Amino acid sequence: MSTKETKPEKETQPEEMEIEEDEETKQLRLEKETTASVIAELKRNFSLLERAVDTIESRFTTRVLRTLPSIRRRLTSSILSQVISEYYSSDEQRSFLLQYLGEENTSMEVDSGKEKSNELPEVDMYLHLLTLIYLLDQNQLEKGITLADKTLEKLLQLNRRTLDQLAARVHFYHARFYELSNRLAEIRPLQLASLRTATLRRDDETQATLLNLLLRNYFVHNLYDQADKLVSKSAFPENAGNNQAARYAYYLGRIKALQLAYTSAHTYLTQAIRKAPQNTVTAGFQQTVHKFFIVVQLLLGEIPERSLFRQPMLKKALVPYLHITQAVRIGDLNKFQEGLAKFEAVFKKDKTYTLILRLRHNVIKTGIRMISLSYSKISLRDICIKLHLDSEEDAEFIVSKAIRDGVIDATLDHNGGFMKSKEIVDIYSTNEPQYAFNQRITFCMNLHNDAIKAMRFPLDAHRKELANAEAARERERELAQEIAEGDLDDDGGDHLGDF
Repeated sequence: MSTKETKPEKETQPEEMEIEEDEETKQLRLEKETTASVIAELKRNFSLLERAVDTIESRFTTRVLRTLPSIRRRLTSSILSQVISEYYSSDEQRSFLLQYLGEENTSMEVDSGKEKSNELPEVDMYLHLLTLIYLLDQNQLEKGITLADKTLEKLLQLNRRTLDQLAARVHFYHARFYELSNRLAEIRPLQLASLRTATLRRDDETQATLLNLLLRNYFVHNLYDQADKLVSKSAFPENAGNNQAARYAYYLGRIKALQLAYTSAHTYLTQAIRKAPQNTVTAGFQQTVHKFFIVVQLLLGEIPERSLFRQPMLKKALVPYLHITQAVRIGDLNKFQEGLAKFEAVFKKDKTYTLILRLRHNVIKTGIRMISLSYSKISLRDICIKLHLDSEEDAEFIVSKAIRDGVIDATLDHNGGFMKSKEIVDIYSTNEPQYAFNQRITFCMNLHNDAIKAMRFPLDAHRKELANAEAARERERELAQEIAEGDLDDDGGDHLGDF
C-alpha cells in the first residue's frame, strides 16, 4: 500500500514544475510582446512626425500626441533607453538623455547606410518629452527640472511651426515640475517672455497653453488682480485646442466670480463644463469646475439640480456643497452656519470659502422669496421668527433690499409692520421668452459656424477639380464640333437632293 501511495506523488511533481515554468515563460513572453509593441508604436510615431514635417500638416503631430496616455502607462526605462540608443547617431546626444534614465551609453552598431547624420528636431523634442514624462511618473523632480530647463532652452532657439504642439507640451511639463517643487514664482518671467514670443509667431497652441499656465501661476499665489490684468491685455487664440479653451473658460469664471460678475462667471463655467472631455481622465477638472459652478449658481439665486449631486464622478466630491445647497434651498440660516463650520477646511482647500461666505445673504433672500410665495401678507415679526433674525428692523431692511433688487414682487408697509405680496405676472407677457429663444438660436448658430471652421480639406484638391472641369469642357467642345459638322452634312446632302 505504501508503494502505491508514493507513485502518484512522484508523477505529479514534474507536472507542477512544468506548470510553473509555463507561467514564467508566459509572463516573459508577454513582457517581450509589450516591449516590442511599444517600440514599434514609438517608431511609427517617428515616421508620423517625419510625415508632418514633409507635408506641413499638424494633424500628424496631433495623432502622435494622442498616443501619449497609452504609451505612458507602458513606458519603462529600458524601452526608452533602447529607442534613444537606436535613434541618435552621435554619442553626445545619446548620452545626454541616457544619463537622466540612469542608463549607460551603450553605443550600438549602426549600418553606414542607415546612419542618421541629422536627426529631426521634432523627433528629438518628442524623445525629450517622453523622458520628462517618465521622470515625472517616477517622481524624480530634481532631474526633471534640470532636463526641462535644458529642453526648453534648446526649444526656444528653434523657430519651426511643426514644433508648435510639442513645444506646448514641453512648457506644460516644465511648469508641472516647478509646481510640484513649490517654485512656480521662479518661472513666471520666462513664461511671460515665451507667451510674447508665441503671440508674435502666431503659435496658437503654445500661446493658449502659456496663457493658462500663467493664470494658474497667479491663482496659486492668490494674485487675482494680476490675472485679471493678463486677461485684459491678452487675447485667447480662436484656433486653440478644446482642452485649453475649457481651462481658460474655467479661469475666467473664477475671476468673474471674485469680481461679483456672477452672470458672466456662470456663462464661462458652463462653457468649461461643456468643452471638457466627459471621461474619467478629466474627473479632477470636472469636480473643480462643478464646485465653483454650484456656488456661482447659488449666488445667482438659482438652485442646482439634484441629479448633479448623484453623478458617480461627482458624488463624493460634492457632499459639502450639497449641504450648503440644501441650506440655501430651504432658506435655513442655522443649517447654513453648521455646514460652513463643518466643512470650513474643505472650502478653504478648494478656494471657495470667500464665495460661500457671500451666500449668507442669499440664504436670507431665499427664505424671503419662499415666504412671499407662501403668504400674501405677513408681519415683520413672523419673518424674524422664520429666518432667525435679531430684530424687526433687520427684517425690514432685508425685505426692502430684496424688493429693490427684484428678488420678490411685494410692497412693505412701515407703519403696519407687514409685507404684502403682489399678484404673479404672466411671464409670457414679458420679453424673457424671446430673450431665451434668441440665446438658443445664437448658441446653435455659433456651434454650426465652429463646425464649418473645423472642417479639413485635402491639399491640392482644387487642382483635380480644375483638371476634371478642363476635360469636361474639352469633351463639350468636341461634341459641339461633331454636332455642327453633322448638321452641315445633313443640310448639304440628303435634304437638298430630295428637294
